[in-house]
Amino acid sequence: MPLDLPKPVAAYFTADRDRGDSDAIVRCFTEDAVVKDEGRTHVGRSAIAAWKAEASTKYNYTSEPIALENAGDKTIVTSHLVGDFPGSPIDLRYIFAFDGDRIASLEIKV
Repeated sequence: MPLDLPKPVAAYFTADRDRGDSDAIVRCFTEDAVVKDEGRTHVGRSAIAAWKAEASTKYNYTSEPIALENAGDKTIVTSHLVGDFPGSPIDLRYIFAFDGDRIASLEIKV
């Protein structure tokens, strides 16, 4: 059964799957959003665009959300990633916080 993801989360995973449109990822975030991934912090839409562009050119992967939970003001999505990166396959936790209908913060953890 498909997960009933919040709109900004569904838009994020759809844009991540369709890597040809990097602007689609950026539109999911607020202007001053923060992303934490692989020990690095990316602040603002331009930094987030650079982060996604680097990851998309560095690795080939698929990401499939498999679980959803709410923890206070956070939405946590577990996604199964398979690709040509070290440690593949792996399940990652995407911890989202929102500002309206956009992502204000995203932290990706093992």
